[in-house]
Amino acid sequence: MDLLMQGVEYFHKGGLVMYILLICSIFIITIGVERLLYFMKADSGRAFAQNFYKLMINNKIEEARNLAQNSKGDLAFLVDFAFNKMQNKNINLMMLLEVQSGISISKFRERLYYLNVIVTMAPLLGLLGTIIGMISAFSVFNLEEGQAIAITGGVGEALIATATGLCVAIVSLSIHAYFVQRIDRIVTDMEQVFSLIEGYITRGE
Repeated sequence: MDLLMQGVEYFHKGGLVMYILLICSIFIITIGVERLLYFMKADSGRAFAQNFYKLMINNKIEEARNLAQNSKGDLAFLVDFAFNKMQNKNINLMMLLEVQSGISISKFRERLYYLNVIVTMAPLLGLLGTIIGMISAFSVFNLEEGQAIAITGGVGEALIATATGLCVAIVSLSIHAYFVQRIDRIVTDMEQVFSLIEGYITRGE
């Protein structure tokens, strides 16, 4: 309880910028949770890509098709879609898959841009809060005899905003990096799976 009260006290000492950083923190957490839930629903997972690869390499086409039908996520849906459209010679299946996968990846990337903005903006907000605090601490109205301790304390309080801004940026950067890494893996899985489908179509022609 004492730790919580001390945190609240430090928060108020950081100045008005702390409220903006608090909003940024809530925004980061909201985006992180929302993206995590979306990835859990839309990401077919590395296991799907690996299992599909093994089945296709061993020419177990029907089993690979059943795997796609019974798996969740965008990649599994696209694979199932590709198998259903293979007999239609009037469409360019690989081009269609490329377009649809691009749409899927863009949905995975939604809102991650805002995390990148906060990574840059949070330290600047913290620095702004510190500068405002130091201006107040070194104000000519405080430069009276015997005010040295008050000035030192004011500088210390002003640095709280910078520290908070850096913490917010670090959290935002960590969440952003995690999802970017997952997207890179999803893109790799899509490329691998689509190359197998293209090879199968070529063999069947």
